Amino acid sequence: MRLPLKSPSVAVWLFVAAFLIFALVGVGGATRLTQSGLSITEWKPISGIIPPMSDAAWTAEFENYKKIPQYSQINAHFDVDDFKSIYWWEWAHRVLARLLGFVYLLPFVWFLIRKEMPKRIIWRSAVAIGMILFQGAVGWWMVASGLTKRVFVAPEMLMAHLSMALILLMWTVWTGLEAGAGENRNRGAPVPWKIGGFALMGIVFLQCMLGALVAGNHAGLLYNDWPLMNGWFMPYVDWSRGVYITLFHDQGWVQFIHRMNAYVLFVFAIAFAALMGRKCQDDGLKTQGWLLAGAVTIQAGLGVATLWTVVNIWLALAHQLMAIIVLVLSVLLAWNVARADRVFRRGGF
Repeated sequence: MRLPLKSPSVAVWLFVAAFLIFALVGVGGATRLTQSGLSITEWKPISGIIPPMSDAAWTAEFENYKKIPQYSQINAHFDVDDFKSIYWWEWAHRVLARLLGFVYLLPFVWFLIRKEMPKRIIWRSAVAIGMILFQGAVGWWMVASGLTKRVFVAPEMLMAHLSMALILLMWTVWTGLEAGAGENRNRGAPVPWKIGGFALMGIVFLQCMLGALVAGNHAGLLYNDWPLMNGWFMPYVDWSRGVYITLFHDQGWVQFIHRMNAYVLFVFAIAFAALMGRKCQDDGLKTQGWLLAGAVTIQAGLGVATLWTVVNIWLALAHQLMAIIVLVLSVLLAWNVARADRVFRRGGF
């Protein structure tokens, strides 16, 4: 039995997995915003799926939390009921992560047995499963960074954890599109357009990484004016602590660079959509370009609103979820541009 060249059912499976990643990142954002990420101080991949089932179990879990700096320095007023309110967010995040593993692994084995998976999709899906396993280790590494000397996780570890999740999301969406469409036998768009599409996707991803640094440093809680920063275009940055500490831990710097990249993304997205409007003959592609530009504009507005409200939790969560939507739209656009054939007028950009 020959393997198929494409499979709509495999594509649906991968898109379901992508939606679960979207939900997982959303719950992870809520976990961070509610300062719940350190509520579970142990990593038990199997037994950890079962929450405390008795008062004694809750008390024991709470006692573990009392041993870390976050409790003594920030939440010393907590009782067991307060602890439960943060525990459930982290528990839900971890359970969703385990569920993602099953959603990826079980259908993967099923499609392999039934020989329904295109050959070129097999190794891509296997790589994604490897990413999930690695992401679990990165997640615990992140949590461990906040259990001894910190009251929150290390910002660079939060960035690494989110970046891995977003790479997995991008990989899954791209693979799902490949599975549903079949192998591309076209030449694709001219090289400058392909470079532009991938560059736009890369800038979006970089912006998400910088946003994670802002979140990890709680940098949105200061410099809450816009377009200036406390009346200045660029805040004072103390480089005396070393380049690494400044790049990853200086609140003014990480917010400034996040703003600057946002401006680059905003201009790039609108310019790319406008150029496509002039040079592209495919109405679907042009619509995708403007849809991405519109999403970037909305995301910029949410970012400013989040600053002005000193990180209102609902605006901050909307800002993070919109970032994922923008990223997915950039993947869709880059994929379609890469497969486009004879729809761009001559003359490059």
